[in-house]
Amino acid sequence: MYQISHITTYAYDRPVILAPHVIRLRPRSDVAQKLGQFSLAVSPRPHGTSELVDLDGNSIIKVWFKEEATTSLSIQALSQVETFRTNPFDYLLEPWAAQLPIDYPASLSRQLQPYLSGQFSGSLDPIATQLAQEVWQFTEGNTLAFLSELNQRIYTTCKYTIRETGMPLPPSLTWSQQIGSCRDVAVLFIEVCRAIGLAARFVSGYQEGDGDSGDRHLHAWAEVYLPGAGWRGYDPTHGLAVAAGHVAIVASAWAQNAAPVEGTLKPGAQTTLHYQLLIQKID
Repeated sequence: MYQISHITTYAYDRPVILAPHVIRLRPRSDVAQKLGQFSLAVSPRPHGTSELVDLDGNSIIKVWFKEEATTSLSIQALSQVETFRTNPFDYLLEPWAAQLPIDYPASLSRQLQPYLSGQFSGSLDPIATQLAQEVWQFTEGNTLAFLSELNQRIYTTCKYTIRETGMPLPPSLTWSQQIGSCRDVAVLFIEVCRAIGLAARFVSGYQEGDGDSGDRHLHAWAEVYLPGAGWRGYDPTHGLAVAAGHVAIVASAWAQNAAPVEGTLKPGAQTTLHYQLLIQKID
């Protein structure tokens, strides 16, 4: 079980009016993890709050404010989550999904379309497509071997870097520069999967990491839809299949729909971001 404190503070260089904001910091509850406790504190205090389920099935919170100027916005999310998946391979893959490309049944193919198209302008990245073909040939089209090899190639090739803000980089840029943040390599992994016909999506959440280190950051990884297994996580930042050491918050076909906080200011202002993340494993 994990106890998580996530504090995000935005400081503005001039007084601003806060437009409505969407907050995606409530960890999900499913077969792999259970949310025991959750609380959210926002300052300035919102004039209204609405909890809802978005199109991807994520639990999100929308807040809106009075028309009063402020020079900061602070959001604190406290969570207690129990994780269960000690074995990330505890499934029986459908026989027809064991080799790539997968010939999905028509009804399933229609449902998976958002997770099969390119993440940038709809078309698949050519470098990601080339990498997909190389890994497919190396693994002789075996689905699970493909995922494991791709995970390891990205992990061993791309140096990890931290980028506090900004959208993920295009997959071709991450692979050619051989460096990326967790969200950059997650997007690369997803694009390569989609290029070979594997449905994949972006996940935002937390990872246990080094318990002796006080330097913690929001994490990102990929989930692949495997017939017979459902959505299964792969973390190319660490070269791991996702198990009990990860806590998922939200997942979406597109990374921008998994951003932890989304909103606008009136007028625009230069923003300084600071956050504090504490993850404690408890029994």
